[in-house]
Amino acid sequence: MVKRAPLWILGTMSGTSLDGVDAAMLRSDGTEILEFGPHAYRPYSASEQATIRAAFGQWPGEPDVAAAAEVVETAHAEVMERFSGVDLIGFHGQTLAHDPANRRTHQAGNGALLAQALGKPVVWDFRSTDVELGGQGAPLAPFYHHACARWIKATEPLAILNLGGVGNLTWIDPAQPESALLAFDTGPANAPLNDMMQIRLKLAQDEGGQLAATGKADETLVQAFLRQPYFHKIPPKSLDRDSFTKFIHKTHRLSNADAAATLTAIAAACVAKGAEHFPKPITRLLVTGGGRLNATLMHELTSRLTSNVEPIETTGLNGDMLEAQAFAYLAARVLNGLPTSASGTTGVPTTVGGGRISRPDP
Repeated sequence: MVKRAPLWILGTMSGTSLDGVDAAMLRSDGTEILEFGPHAYRPYSASEQATIRAAFGQWPGEPDVAAAAEVVETAHAEVMERFSGVDLIGFHGQTLAHDPANRRTHQAGNGALLAQALGKPVVWDFRSTDVELGGQGAPLAPFYHHACARWIKATEPLAILNLGGVGNLTWIDPAQPESALLAFDTGPANAPLNDMMQIRLKLAQDEGGQLAATGKADETLVQAFLRQPYFHKIPPKSLDRDSFTKFIHKTHRLSNADAAATLTAIAAACVAKGAEHFPKPITRLLVTGGGRLNATLMHELTSRLTSNVEPIETTGLNGDMLEAQAFAYLAARVLNGLPTSASGTTGVPTTVGGGRISRPDP
């Protein structure tokens, strides 16, 4: 295969926490990170969040999907129009349902429509091929995490933790190739806490973990949560945003502060449980995603793990935009015919290159 020249790629991410759309540019050849570019954020309004949330758990053709897809496409187009000098776009879309056990996953948003609207080639539908071949379809950022570890010149095993709606971990040994990565979803992260705050207090989140800091975690409930079968499965493994809804309902009897503290402790305890699967111990855990801004959650992680716990900004990387950058990087890999997942990251039998490319009409 002929090696392609580096491109400026615009990557986007709309996570299960439903805060909004992150967009970031990255210059890459699909192998190395060559340069970071500008970035932007477009929040979802309360009504837009409600429209998308109404479609959670639904599959193409079901009643609320079209309205959710329209919100997703409009929001992405609006933020992507702010950028210039874009050669390629990586569009993840919005996950509405994820069922790898039955080899299906659903991300709302049509990349072909965006290619026409923006006049740029769009790489999208990153997860379907992996799932169809028996993989979990998630997490997909690990290959980018390996590139990040090389960019920061790491020499010892480390892990990158993304705390979005769901938590996911990537264990990295920079001395080994991407195919040796281990990655998996740890459990719920921000999503149950955000949902609780919305339902009880009409707030989007527990800002900075302030409410949780005033409460007391129900440790009996935390330990009962960890006894569920998922936490005894060998990774790689992945979750849907609402995989633990029935158990989370058990926090309803708690006060607002104690419920927030318990859900925060559960998120951290899931990470600590996941760390038991690392092939080699780490001394450094780099935290990205919105959860790193929650001081109470970061404190819980520190208390439950033996490694140093640091926001990823300590390395010079951008914790707000890492996921968007990851889909820019993956878009370059798809364009160049490079793999985007492997057995250690999604459980797919062999290395797989997912994603499809839509080009605008001439």
